Amino acid sequence: MKLAEGRANIDDIDDFLSRLRAIADEFGCAIQAFDARYVAGRKHLESAVEHANRAFEREENVAHDPAVEILLYAAGRRQINQALEMGVSEGEQQIVVVIDGLREEQEVAAVEAVSDLLEPGESLGNPDRETVFDFFEISERELNATTATLADLVCERVALLEVDK
Repeated sequence: MKLAEGRANIDDIDDFLSRLRAIADEFGCAIQAFDARYVAGRKHLESAVEHANRAFEREENVAHDPAVEILLYAAGRRQINQALEMGVSEGEQQIVVVIDGLREEQEVAAVEAVSDLLEPGESLGNPDRETVFDFFEISERELNATTATLADLVCERVALLEVDK
């Protein structure tokens, strides 16, 4: 798994997603873009990719598209329409894009192509705390009751999706 991150001003969401699909097809990778405010860190996305790949290996996947399965796990939800809240939308935003392929050279080439769609910048590691709390239904009380980090609690939500199948 590789990540591309930066800022984008998306005028036409369908066009942007179409360009990502074309890159995914060209390099044989699953590519999923996220609104960076919802991403609790690299560990969050690594966990989502790991669980999505495992679901395909076990033939327990919900989505036919690996990129959508990654989105479902990252969101900790089985319903695509609910998970899409984590995705990108029209307007200016910080974006993190997951690229997952079978070979590293595919991923590296896809990262370069995706990066051309973004203004350079770091998006990962600076989630909107309130957005993450609301989306993943985490409270300050829950966070304070443990030594776990916010990213740990989000990864727990990702892992629990396997139990909820």
